[in-house]
Amino acid sequence: MAEKAERFRALHAAGCFALPNAWDAGSARLMAGLGFQAVATTSAGLAFMLGRRDGEAAISRAEALANARDLVCATDLPASADLEDGFGPAPEDAAETVRGAIAAGLCGCTIEDTTADPASPIHGFDQSVARIAAAARAARDAPHPFVLTARAENFLHGRPDLDDTIRRLVAFAEAGADCLYAPALPDEDAIRAVVRAVAPKPVNVLIGPRSGALPLARLAEMGVRRVSVGGALARAAYGAALEAGRALLAGDMASIAALTPYDRIAAYMTPGEKQT
Repeated sequence: MAEKAERFRALHAAGCFALPNAWDAGSARLMAGLGFQAVATTSAGLAFMLGRRDGEAAISRAEALANARDLVCATDLPASADLEDGFGPAPEDAAETVRGAIAAGLCGCTIEDTTADPASPIHGFDQSVARIAAAARAARDAPHPFVLTARAENFLHGRPDLDDTIRRLVAFAEAGADCLYAPALPDEDAIRAVVRAVAPKPVNVLIGPRSGALPLARLAEMGVRRVSVGGALARAAYGAALEAGRALLAGDMASIAALTPYDRIAAYMTPGEKQT
């Protein structure tokens, strides 16, 4: 475990790596087989898998950690988890979530400053910092390196305030977060501003509909250390299933017959075997 955790920590020290977000053991094995160096969970993918909507406090801590353990056990890759708001408003809630992540065999996790309350979606500044500080203290008690990523969610919740976002990220870094993350930053200038503000700590950038599609090499040039995709891979899988279902309902059997063959997927399900 210590060696795996050290590998994950080292990935953040230089260069820029892609961190795919898997939603179950099978998708984690697909990512391992493709050659990724680490894997993460996705709250959206887990919510879809359970027939729920993301971002509505619909997933419990126990469910999220059970899903994370599935990914940990599925491959030899270091795994991190999207643990939403830490499953409670208090600093101790965030700390308890981090302790659970460590016990699950994770090498890192993310904690957001969201409240799951649409009327007031972001915790106040002082509360947000206290929550990350408590999470960081719990992370330091791990018997191995543990990468705590702190997320400032303003841009995902109708608060496009870059100054406040940077203020939060800087405070999170000072409180002990190892990696900083502000989903849906609007442009390259905003990304560069975040990277400068929290340097030398690494920054994660989300690739998605609201975050643009800058190439990995370009993000690396900007000083970004980690790139994740949130629920994109799960959306790709569910989107493909949706289209296949429509074809089946319409009687389009040629489209069904042309889907990815069983053997091609099954080849990725043996742990440790890299595919092409």
